[in-house]
Amino acid sequence: MLLKNKVIFLTGGSAGIGLECAKAYAQEGAQLCIVSRSKTDLDKTIEIIGSNHLSIACDVSNEEQVQHALQQTIAHFGKLDAIHNNAGIAHPAKALHETTTEEWDNLLNINLKSVYLTTKYGFSALQESKGCILNTSSLVGSIGQAIHAAYSATKGAMNTLTKSMALDYAPYQIRVNAVAPAGVWTPMLRSWAAEQPDPSSIATYLDEIHPLGYCPEGDTIADACVFLLSNKARFITGCILPVSGGAEIGYKR
Repeated sequence: MLLKNKVIFLTGGSAGIGLECAKAYAQEGAQLCIVSRSKTDLDKTIEIIGSNHLSIACDVSNEEQVQHALQQTIAHFGKLDAIHNNAGIAHPAKALHETTTEEWDNLLNINLKSVYLTTKYGFSALQESKGCILNTSSLVGSIGQAIHAAYSATKGAMNTLTKSMALDYAPYQIRVNAVAPAGVWTPMLRSWAAEQPDPSSIATYLDEIHPLGYCPEGDTIADACVFLLSNKARFITGCILPVSGGAEIGYKR
């Protein structure tokens, strides 16, 4: 098992890509602390992956709650091997001038401030374990996306943050990487699709932006995340790994 006995702190682990990662990490032998704002969703996730894992209701943009969650995790398992900053939001689907100050702040707080907070309060434990950090980014952080300026900005910032963190923490043997999906069928994407002017066309559109010809489910991303958190990736750091069916080299149409 690629992650046997590794303790992983996974944010946003109760839905979408995070849930698929939780299942994959548990299957590969990891011990997990999953954090999410929804206690109900957390309980459902623990039912799926097993009661030997820990779940904590936590707002990842709240410093006190993140500090407490990491302290609980380290106290419960006795160590910390990895942090996967997966929690994120993609709304609103608006041009920048239409985005409210509250929406802007919310995106930055959840998508970026959360990485700062988990790193701040998990660093000492990762230093002891020579562990790693994984961030869930997006292809739009490199190429941009219409009507998602604020969201794209957070993912672009996450990419450069990942590389800068990798440089800062290399002397401690802490690896820092990111995965960058294009489209992935998650509850968040399905909600977005339903809100489009022609929802029936979205599935075809998403299939066609990926040169491999289909829009994947979250387990595809989870497989890449398992690799990056495992010792198989022990000499990889500062990598923004596209998991996008080739979309980063050009859309089919």
